[in-house]
Amino acid sequence: MLVDGKRADWYNYDEEMNEVNAELDKQKIEKTKSTDPMLIYFTSGTTGHPKMVLHTHSYPLGHEVTARFAQALTEKDLHWTVSETGWAKAAWGKLFGQMIAGAAVIQWETPGRFDPDGLLRALEKYGVTAFCAPPTVYRLLIQQDLSKYNLSLRHSMSAGEPLNPEVIKQWKETFGLEIYDFYGQTETVCVVSNYPFMKMKYGSMGKPTPGHDVRIVDDSGKQLKANEEGNIAIYLGDNRPPGLFKEYWKDEDIMKDAFVGDYYYTGDRGFVDDEGYFWFVGRDDDVIKSSGYRIGPFEVESALMEHDAVVECAVVGTPDPGGVRGIVVKAFVVLAKGFKPSDALTKEIQEYVKTTTAPYKYPRIIEYMDDLPKTISGKILRRELRNQ
Repeated sequence: MLVDGKRADWYNYDEEMNEVNAELDKQKIEKTKSTDPMLIYFTSGTTGHPKMVLHTHSYPLGHEVTARFAQALTEKDLHWTVSETGWAKAAWGKLFGQMIAGAAVIQWETPGRFDPDGLLRALEKYGVTAFCAPPTVYRLLIQQDLSKYNLSLRHSMSAGEPLNPEVIKQWKETFGLEIYDFYGQTETVCVVSNYPFMKMKYGSMGKPTPGHDVRIVDDSGKQLKANEEGNIAIYLGDNRPPGLFKEYWKDEDIMKDAFVGDYYYTGDRGFVDDEGYFWFVGRDDDVIKSSGYRIGPFEVESALMEHDAVVECAVVGTPDPGGVRGIVVKAFVVLAKGFKPSDALTKEIQEYVKTTTAPYKYPRIIEYMDDLPKTISGKILRRELRNQ
């Protein structure tokens, strides 16, 4: 369709609009099938180029699970999901599931730089009861004097990236609320979640949501034992979940990698513990292979976040400058107020990570930055950091 001008075999926008009836007659409109295409999202592209994700008209129904279980919403709630409308997170927290559950939603326009104090004041002013934000937002909120705000929150959630345990602890110390982490993708609805009715394990994604048979499998589809790291995959069998995307638009090669046998491979790595809790290790592209070890960046980042000097961080693999280990762990760190980069601070942070995780996991290189490159949705662009 051409908006301006005419061309053979193309529709002209103005001509088509002039022929449209001003009144909508439902009887003359063909009914929509659940398998009909509805919308296309672009993935965040944190590890590579964004992919086009095609969802069908069953997608909104899949988000009932997101709203009723992961977000625990009722008709009495005022819900706020921090998200630009161009991100799939807006569909997760502003549109479909909330309408089905009958909850009210709030949209707060935030032009320019993110204003953590303004957000907290808005939470207080409007009496928001259920709040969901990406980890980036929570990290900035806990830098404020949280004791100044009298909030009406009863339920706090996070999604988009794994949430570091240290952030959860600080939020609970002030407001008495856990932050319930949950997991899904642009390609899905919420498939794993922590719930208010079960005990929390800080750092865990939780357990599968109703209708999703989530498993940890190897590359051949064999289900792995507890605590064995592998691919996070959704078993399809005869019941394809209604919120699962239909295809990567016009990309057959990626489809062959994603759908193998009876499984949809998410491209993420993780493991399940003895109690059935799922733990995120990292995107398959993000896992660092150093000196024969496989190192999940999230575990290292969580240890870094516990240090008082660290506000935000990202961990990637980078070639060893000495040429001995092949790939080494490198951390990009944003410092808290009152701290300045120094060799002494670097050694202190490195020693802390050694003792908190394992000696082979500590970042051998630390680079201090004013801020980290992110997508519009707040996800850290690790591919840009790796390219540096």
